[in-house]
Amino acid sequence: MADDIINRLQKTKTIGIIGLGDMGLLYARKFSAAGWRVIGCDREDKYESMLEKFAANEQFEVLRNGHYVSRRADYIIYSVEAENIRKIVETYGPSTKVGAIVGGQTSCKAPEIEAFEAVLPEDVDIILLHSLHGPKVDTTGQPLVIIEHRALEENTTFVNALVSCLMSKRVYLSAKEHDKITADTQAVTHAAFLSMGVAWKEIHQYPWETPKWTGGIENAKINISLRIYANKWHVYAGLAITNPSAKIQVLQYSKSTSELFTLMIQGKKQELKERIMKAKDFVFGHLSDSHQLLLDDDILERFSLSKTPPGGRQPNSHLSLLAIVDSWSKLGIVPYDHMICSTPLFRIFLGVTEYLFQSPDLLQECIDVGIDDTAFRHDDLEFTIAARNWAAIIEFGNFELYKKEFESAQEFFEPMLTEANAIGNEMIKTILQRVKERGL
Repeated sequence: MADDIINRLQKTKTIGIIGLGDMGLLYARKFSAAGWRVIGCDREDKYESMLEKFAANEQFEVLRNGHYVSRRADYIIYSVEAENIRKIVETYGPSTKVGAIVGGQTSCKAPEIEAFEAVLPEDVDIILLHSLHGPKVDTTGQPLVIIEHRALEENTTFVNALVSCLMSKRVYLSAKEHDKITADTQAVTHAAFLSMGVAWKEIHQYPWETPKWTGGIENAKINISLRIYANKWHVYAGLAITNPSAKIQVLQYSKSTSELFTLMIQGKKQELKERIMKAKDFVFGHLSDSHQLLLDDDILERFSLSKTPPGGRQPNSHLSLLAIVDSWSKLGIVPYDHMICSTPLFRIFLGVTEYLFQSPDLLQECIDVGIDDTAFRHDDLEFTIAARNWAAIIEFGNFELYKKEFESAQEFFEPMLTEANAIGNEMIKTILQRVKERGL
């Protein structure tokens, strides 16, 4: 974006952010640092503390509530929880400045558009954003989805000028395309690692303190799960509960987990192998013999939370990973089709599953362990129960129960979340470099 266009717009345009949570603040800091005039608000009970916190930032002004933001801003970004988007738009939408643009930052766009279209007059344009990463990840090179739902060309130019300071990889989609792709790349991933965390909590087991949870794949499982639990519950609840495609996928993941575990405890090795190989062919069958893996065990070995020297990898059924590929196969999803809109967590996870399924001896070991070895049987049972419970919570759309289940596991892992987040950041850097090298 030409500097003269940005400079001209910065003199006349004001950016408004309603909701100063982690992502709202990330945008506020990035935009104001780039020279944009930014105004924002959070809940009114936080007004005084926010005012004091940002008193020194001349480019960012904290206001009392969304009415003050809406009447002044030329582009208003609702950075709020998905479950609250309709209520908040109904509250502050009527104060929207004539001719302004509105957008939202939630991971499911259908409820945003429904709220905006129901509340806002037709002279207000709608351009939605979704940065596909967490607030602690560098925005440079990360996917940024822009949805031009209803916009004049000059307003599209304005929004593109604004977000250019993020240095993200811009992807232009419709709301429907966005919601399907985010479900394909995130719903099952979240379900798997949320279930993992609950299973460890139920067994009262910190995996980084348990010798059997050693090795590269185990490191990735632990770090991804804890990275999810280091965030706020509504980040994941919004996608899972408000996105119909996500619900379907989480239900299938629970079904795949239960059915694979049943084959294991029934000792049906041939049937289990045939099902896993069928899933492998569907998801990974397009990869050539010269395909370079995103990850390998040597890389994953670097990212351990354990304080003790590695004591040798213990074979594992890896039910959680087998079930993800099985569910993708059942739903007709090829994850590589959506790499352009993938989150850092998804790229780590895809690298791990790819490594498992493209290593014939390791995959066969999973099948053998699932049938013949009971060392992980209790873990797999708790995991299956957890996956079914998450699916039930999401199917019934119960935000409160989702929050309760999430925060219970979060509290269990609290002692290690900060360190896990730091190690997770290093894993993300490694994955991004691999993705860049492969031109994905």
